[in-house]
Amino acid sequence: MRYLVLGGSGFVGSAVLRALDAAGLDAHALPAPRLATAAATPEALLAAADATDTAGLATAFAGFDVVVNAAGLATPSASDGAALLGANALLPAVVVRAASAAGARRVIHLSSAAVQGRTGLLDETGTVRPFSAYSRSKALGEQALALAAAREPSLSVVTVRATSVQGEGRPTTAALARLARSPLASVASPGTARSPITSVDSLADLVLALGRYDGTLPPRVLQPWEGLTVRTVLEAAGGHPRTLPAALCRAAVRGGYALSSLVRGRLDGHVRRVELMWFGQDQVPGWVTDQGLVPAARVREVLAGAATPGAGGH
Repeated sequence: MRYLVLGGSGFVGSAVLRALDAAGLDAHALPAPRLATAAATPEALLAAADATDTAGLATAFAGFDVVVNAAGLATPSASDGAALLGANALLPAVVVRAASAAGARRVIHLSSAAVQGRTGLLDETGTVRPFSAYSRSKALGEQALALAAAREPSLSVVTVRATSVQGEGRPTTAALARLARSPLASVASPGTARSPITSVDSLADLVLALGRYDGTLPPRVLQPWEGLTVRTVLEAAGGHPRTLPAALCRAAVRGGYALSSLVRGRLDGHVRRVELMWFGQDQVPGWVTDQGLVPAARVREVLAGAATPGAGGH
């Protein structure tokens, strides 16, 4: 089995490469092509993928069994734009076309649970409720990829919905650690809601397990929960969060989104981060749990490292 990681120099891609190398697998990285598009529907994106010259990419994919698409723009606060749609919405369908032409066996596309937005329970259905430019681009990427995969029955294609992935050196992880130790650290009563905070190494281990899986994969899998609540996330990062009345927190979130609507949603990402800190987000156990493929949970150690002065990522 030979693996090619598209976007292997990025935060997630480099972690996937480390996991593959540690497992003794033949793994290589490839920079992602820079794409831009104004297409904003799955059908238009599929047409744009068909119009994209994939010969060079197919040549680069030749000889590899598994192609991992870890590329994209991981910018939750980004505005709509051709570059964002190109990287997150168009590229997945282009990868499927090139992988099929190259004779690859499997494509593992890394998406985000943000595509389901503020839903109370994350799942593995095709239902999406994007709430920002970033989450819309990722949702469109999933949908365009599904259309492209339907035309390639001999190619195994799976989308991994990563949750809130943290790791050493990631600015959002360092920011979370600073928040945890600040007077703003707080949770909505009683503070026991599940948090979707996860570790990049566990995500990489999941990609490894999916690449090795011999059976038929589902179209989507959700990164498993790593066992932390909204309170224990902040505590693991060195904080001592206050407990606030849940009704007060809900009112504040409603007010935040109302204010954001006045500025065309530009504050949605910030309000959502506060909402997740207070209320977390639950998720179904999912296919990975059913198959006994859940990676070891590592996020507690990641957060503890980020909370240590002088540690990498802080």
